[in-house]
Amino acid sequence: MTIGLDAILGIGGKIIDRVWPDPEERDKAKLALLEMHQRGELAELDADLQRSLAQIKVNERQAESGSIFVSGARPFIMWVCGLALAYATILYPFISFVVVMTMDEPPALPVVNTDLLYPVLMGLLGLGTMRTLEKRQGVARAKL
Repeated sequence: MTIGLDAILGIGGKIIDRVWPDPEERDKAKLALLEMHQRGELAELDADLQRSLAQIKVNERQAESGSIFVSGARPFIMWVCGLALAYATILYPFISFVVVMTMDEPPALPVVNTDLLYPVLMGLLGLGTMRTLEKRQGVARAKL
């Protein structure tokens, strides 16, 4: 049994302890969980957990890098989203107004596709907020 399956079985056992107050029903549920493990039904969960842990380690190494080409992806995406949002909400309406008022035949101005922009931007802002809360609570770095 790998470390991932130990964790899955441990978490499953704790959930079973809380959900089933009757000791007999609790033992049946734990037995069913162990039978699932023996049949190999938990192997896919273990593989997913191992892949997730590996990706977390890769992300941590990238974030520690001093190279902008390695650790600069998140700041780059934030700058692109910020500039696109500024253009779509502030610059585009102002430039459109000026162009329409000053030209007889105004050209078509480029439009930013905000259908793609807002989900990315909101995700980044949400992650930034979560990290701010962690810093206020004194969490310096996650240890794996």
